[in-house]
Amino acid sequence: MGLSALGDEGQGLANKKAAVPKGGYGKQGDEEMHNKTYMADETKVDKKWFVVDAAGQVVGRLACELANRLRGKTKAIFTPHNDTGDFIVVVNADKVAFTGRKLDQKVYTRYSGHIGGLKQTKAKDLLARKPREVLMHAVRGMLPKNSLGRRQLKKLKVYAGGEHPHSAQKPERLEFKSAK
Repeated sequence: MGLSALGDEGQGLANKKAAVPKGGYGKQGDEEMHNKTYMADETKVDKKWFVVDAAGQVVGRLACELANRLRGKTKAIFTPHNDTGDFIVVVNADKVAFTGRKLDQKVYTRYSGHIGGLKQTKAKDLLARKPREVLMHAVRGMLPKNSLGRRQLKKLKVYAGGEHPHSAQKPERLEFKSAK
């Protein structure tokens, strides 16, 4: 490599100005181009109603899908700090399934705050007594732990039987592939 390849007097390419296109980089005319991140406005988001049949669905897999829908992660306009999710009505919550031996071994724990106030309930007993709580507990654990998560959880309506009082909202049927 000779001196001519390095430029005048061997100073190299570092001191030479690079060839810049007319108008400069990132400019069109006098206006600069900016990439702006879209932030959805909660008041302008179209929130739909869906109904899900939980019969035979695995609790954790169903809860994951429900949490994603409640947060709005399935939409192109998802914004983490805004509520862009939909309303979901779950029917037949008493017919959900657990994998493995979780029905007998999984323990739900709550504490009243008083001495000796620790209460433990097996999944089988909770499913028989309060089937709604099994699904609500699973979804609650997959949502943000703040006021936004509490607002998103209020959009989840869970019913043990096959009927629900939300027919006026005309919910669309929603199917998940996690059914066994």
